[in-house]
This record gives sequence, structure tokens and C-alpha cells, in this order.
Amino acid sequence: MDVSIVIPIFNEELNIIMLHRRLSSVMATLNVSYELLFINDGSKDNSLSLIKQLSTEDKNIKYVSFSRNFGHQIAVTAGLDKSIGNSIVIIDADLQDPPELIEPMYRKLLEGFQVVYAKRKSRQGEGWLKKTTAKGFYRLLSKITSISIPVDTGDFRIIDRSIVDVLKMMPEQHKFLRGQISWIGFNQTYIEYDRDERNGGKTGYTYKKMIRFALDGITSFSHFPLKIASIMGFVVSGISFLFICYALYSKFFEATPAVKGWTSLMICISFLGGIQLLSIGIIGEYISRLSDNIRNRPLYIIQETNVK
Repeated sequence: MDVSIVIPIFNEELNIIMLHRRLSSVMATLNVSYELLFINDGSKDNSLSLIKQLSTEDKNIKYVSFSRNFGHQIAVTAGLDKSIGNSIVIIDADLQDPPELIEPMYRKLLEGFQVVYAKRKSRQGEGWLKKTTAKGFYRLLSKITSISIPVDTGDFRIIDRSIVDVLKMMPEQHKFLRGQISWIGFNQTYIEYDRDERNGGKTGYTYKKMIRFALDGITSFSHFPLKIASIMGFVVSGISFLFICYALYSKFFEATPAVKGWTSLMICISFLGGIQLLSIGIIGEYISRLSDNIRNRPLYIIQETNVK
């Protein structure tokens, strides 16, 4: 098999037919053997039924259906696990990422690159808040991590089989695939494009999921939050020491009323309590992820599939 195309699906019934038509057209142009690997991530609509129907008409279609929703990154991981192509494309089903870009990406891969990712020049159909937070997150992540994670990119890319083999050796529960692929290294390049509006339906990436995804990315590839907690501890300890010196000086060398200093005392207690809770929360995020990995539960559970 030359190319496997991994497509995570969550409530995408309005896009599947159009996606299949455009992908089939692109692959016919490339004239290579391929498979379209749909990963149904607990969809509540008719996505799975449509995929099953298409699989009876197109022998290139394979599908994996989860027992429940496990998340976008886990769905992509399952697709990589089940893929058999020498090259693997990761693309979402909402058609914001144009399937036609696969052809130049594949040509780049044939030049000797192991990873060719799509870099967004613009993003259509998205609010300013999402654009601003996404832009800020990727630039923050690039500053605090020790590896170079490309900015303005998603999971839309084509990767060599050698990359997938390494990814299978990285079974973290909280996946951040674009960071893992950057960490692996090898020859990587990109192609720029303008991202389109979503073709139909509503995005499954709520702000809650985006925040969780951002936390996964930061905690997976940076210890910077822990360093911040340590630095805050040193700074607050220094301020507290100065305040202790001032309190002792006031008691023994100044005639101050008993109630004087109540306001500053309350401010100090509140400040110290806030710093402690923030530090405990940061440490807790890392510990919770360690706990999830130690349990060694399967990343996903397959309910049905036509993959042999």
C-alpha cells in the first residue's frame, strides 16, 4: 500500500460524501494504491452508517468505530496503528484542510522528506477569539519547549512509515501528536495554504476541549510551569522574609497599636494562599498525567471494524 489516509470522524455526516469524492479524485490523479481509513470517534449522528455504505461501494474504504468518544488525538492514533501505507496522511473531515493539497505534499515526500505538514497562511470562518487564542498558544508553546514545534499548523500532514513506527513506541495517554512528530525529528518541511471555512456541521472542538488540548501540549513537552511554580516560591519566600524583618522591627523599635498591620497581614495571607494553590494545581496537572500513564489502560476500545 502506497498511501493511507487517516480521517478522524465525530458527527461529520454532512461532510463525508464530499470528502470521499474529493479524496478519491486526488488519489486517482496520483495513481497510487491507497486506503481511506475512517475512525469513528463515538459519533451520535449517521456518520458510521454513511461510512459503512461507502465501504460497500469503494473497496479502498476501511473503518474503525470506537465504543465511545475517546478524543481527536486518540482517533488519529488508532488510525496510525491500523494503517498499512508506506506514507500516511492525517486530515480532518470538515474540509477546512483541502484534500487537493495532498498531491504536492506527497511530491515533497518523494523528494526525501519524512514529514510534510501544512502551514496555515489564513483561517477562514473562525472568530477572532479562536484565532487569537490559537495564535497565542502556539507561540507560547514554541517559547517554553525545548523542541521546535511549528506555529500555525494543525495535524494535517503526510508522514513516512518510519515516523509511525516511532510514534507507536510513545503510548502516552494524553496525546499531542504534532509535538511528538516534531520531537522525533528527521527531515521535515511544509507547504503553506489558506484554510477554508468548515463545509458543514458544527465543530466538535469546544473551548473546553481546546483548553484541555493546550494543557496536554504544554505538560507533554515543557517543564516551564513547574519552574514558574518554583520561582514564585522563591520570590514569595523573599518577600515574606522582608515582611518578617519589618514586623520584628515594628514590634521592638516602634510604638504601634495592636491592630495596626491588619490590612497588610490579610493581603499577605491571601497572596501566599493563592500562590500555594496555584503551585499545587500546576503540580497536580503533571501528577494526574503520570497517574493516567501508570494505569496502562488501552488508549481506545474498538466496537466494530472492517480492518483485517
